[in-house]
Amino acid sequence: MMLAMRQEEASRWLAERLAGPARDDLSGDLPAPILLTAPRPAAVLIPLLWHPESPTVLLTRRADNLSQHPGQVSFPGGKVDPHDAGPVAAALREAHEEVGLDRAAVQVVGMLPLYNTITNFVVTPVVGLIAPPVQLTPAPGEVAEVFELPLELALDIGRYRREAFLRDGERHHRLVLDFDGQRVWGATAAMLYRLALQLGD
Repeated sequence: MMLAMRQEEASRWLAERLAGPARDDLSGDLPAPILLTAPRPAAVLIPLLWHPESPTVLLTRRADNLSQHPGQVSFPGGKVDPHDAGPVAAALREAHEEVGLDRAAVQVVGMLPLYNTITNFVVTPVVGLIAPPVQLTPAPGEVAEVFELPLELALDIGRYRREAFLRDGERHHRLVLDFDGQRVWGATAAMLYRLALQLGD
């Protein structure tokens, strides 16, 4: 897989790959029969910073004092509000609110299939291409850290491992990806894994 390409080439390549049929069955955190009814719509932005030689994925680590998912690594994103024009608008709004990412700096190149979370959200993962450098302002009290994960590493499916966990007495598995002291797991790891399958040869 050649990632050292110009942004114009990358844009076409990503759009082509993302428009193709889904290459996996990662529909959610739990088997479909366990999912609750009427899931709430949400969206995340998968921001790809296209450094000429080594593109990266922009990730955040949530503040430890948050009531939901404290300290977890995640994409910028959240629920789709009634005033949003749709999931793409919601993902861009949330990225602006959480890390100060300018909407105009993001070129949306496609989306991954919907993902159902254990917290009963149905998430639209929006893939955005960004030309660095970018000026970011993480939201105080919400985002503890912003970091970049090498895209080459994220696309290496051999780097992911499956970890068992119990929920309501039932045994399940989740994906985990470790990088430089950061533990990416759950829905974020699953969406990165899905991106790896979608972009792979």
